[in-house]
Amino acid sequence: MTATLTRNPALENRDWPFNRTYIFSISLIAALGGLMFGYDWVVIGGAELFYEKYFNLTSALQVGWAMSSALVGALAGAFFAGALSDKFGRKPLLLFSGFLFVGTSIGTGLAPTFPLFVANRLLGGLAIGIASNLSPLYIAEIAPAPMRGRLVSVNQLTIAIGVVAAQFVNWLIARPTPPGTTVDQIPFDSWNVQTAWRWMFGVTAAPAAVFFISMFYAPESPRWLAKKGRSDRARAVLGKIGGADYAEFSVKDIEATLVNEIDKVDLRELLDPKMLKILLVGVVLAVFQQWCGINVIFQYGSRIFADAGYAVSGILFNIVITGIVAVLMTFVAIGTVDRWGRRILMLSGAIGLTVIYLFTGLAYYHGLKGPVPVALVVAAIACYCYSLAPITWVILSEIFPNRIRGAAMSVSVVALWLGNFLLSQTFPKMYQSLGLAKCFWVYAGICFLGFLFIWLRLPETKGQTLEEIQRALVD
Repeated sequence: MTATLTRNPALENRDWPFNRTYIFSISLIAALGGLMFGYDWVVIGGAELFYEKYFNLTSALQVGWAMSSALVGALAGAFFAGALSDKFGRKPLLLFSGFLFVGTSIGTGLAPTFPLFVANRLLGGLAIGIASNLSPLYIAEIAPAPMRGRLVSVNQLTIAIGVVAAQFVNWLIARPTPPGTTVDQIPFDSWNVQTAWRWMFGVTAAPAAVFFISMFYAPESPRWLAKKGRSDRARAVLGKIGGADYAEFSVKDIEATLVNEIDKVDLRELLDPKMLKILLVGVVLAVFQQWCGINVIFQYGSRIFADAGYAVSGILFNIVITGIVAVLMTFVAIGTVDRWGRRILMLSGAIGLTVIYLFTGLAYYHGLKGPVPVALVVAAIACYCYSLAPITWVILSEIFPNRIRGAAMSVSVVALWLGNFLLSQTFPKMYQSLGLAKCFWVYAGICFLGFLFIWLRLPETKGQTLEEIQRALVD
C-alpha cells in the first residue's frame, strides 16, 4: 500500500466558491450525533458510584454488564446502520438515532429495577452505534476534500464536548460528600444514591431533542443520492455547497465510480481481495482506537482516581478535568489534520501513548498518590484526543468506496464496538488480577503494536476527494 496518494490537479486548481457557513452548519447538525454519542456514553461514568449501590451490584460480572450493556446495543446499531443507510439513506437513520436518544435517556433515569436499567442502556447503545457510524460518514460525504479532515474532526470535537458536558453535569448534580468520604461510605439513603444518578441520565434527553429536531433541516448525502440515481437532487445539494460548476464536476466524478452500480449494494464486494486489504486497515484501526486503553479511563475513571488517593469529590472533579482536556486537544486535531495529514498524527499518538502508559504504570506500581498519576492520566487523554480519537474516524469515513461505503463502515464500526465491549468487560477482571500498574503496561504494548501497523499500512489521504481515494486503494 502506498503511503501517499496522487492529487487531482483539476480539483486543486479550481477556486470553488464554497459556502462555508452552509457546509459548517449541516456538518455541525450531523456532528450533534457525535455529541450525543459522547454524552450518553460517558454519563454513566459519574453515575456508576451511585447506581451500583442503589441496585446492590456486587460482582465484577454485574458491574461489567451495567457498564457494557450499552456496548451490546452499540454493536447492533453499528451492524445494521451501514446496510440500512445504504438502502434508505443517511438522514432517516440519524433521525431514528435521535429519537432513541430522547426515549432511552428518560427511560434509564426512571428505571425502577436493574433489568429495566439494562434494557434502556441497550436501546441507548443502539442509538450510539448508529450515530457513531453515520455522523462522520455523512460529514465526509458532504464535505469538500480540502476541508474534509477538519469537518469530520468536528464530529470528534462534539463527542469530546458531550463527554465534558456529561462529566460537568454529573458533578453539578451530585451533592458534595463530607471531606474524606470514600465510595464505600456513601449512605444508601442519600440524595446521590436515590436520585442523583437518575437525573444524570434523564437530562441527556435535552441535547438529544436538539439533535433530533435539527436533523430535519439537514439534506440527504449527495453521494448517497447519486448512488440511488437521483443526480438532480445531488446537484442541488452540492450546488448549495460549492456552486453549479462544483456540483456538476462532483456529480460526474461520483458517477464515474458508480458505473453499473446505481442503486446496487453488493455485500459480496467486501470479500474482493483489494477491498479486504483496505477493510483490514479500517478494522484494525477501529479496534486499536478502543484497545489503546483510553476508554478505560473514561468509563472507570472513578476507580483509577480512587487508586490515586482521591475521595468522592476529588474523583468527580478530576473526571471533569479530563473532559476539558479532551475538548481542548481536539482543537489541535482540527487545526492540523488537513495541513499535517493523517499519518503523522496517528503515529505520534500511538507512540506517545506507549511512553505515557509505561510511566503511568510505574507511578501506580510504586504507589504514588495525588497529582503525579493524575497528570499522567490527563497526558494520556491529551495525546489520544489530538490523534487516535478524531483521526481514526476521519480515516474510516474516507477510505471505503462510494458504492459500499455504508456497509464497509459498519464492519469497521462493529469491530470498534466489539473491541470496546471486550475492553469494558475484561478491565474489572484485569484490575482484580493484575492491578492497575500492569493494566497500563498491557495497554502500552498494544499501543506500540498499533504504531507499527500504522507505520506499515496506513496511506496518507489528505487533500484527496473520496473518489480519488477509491481509485487509488480499491478500483
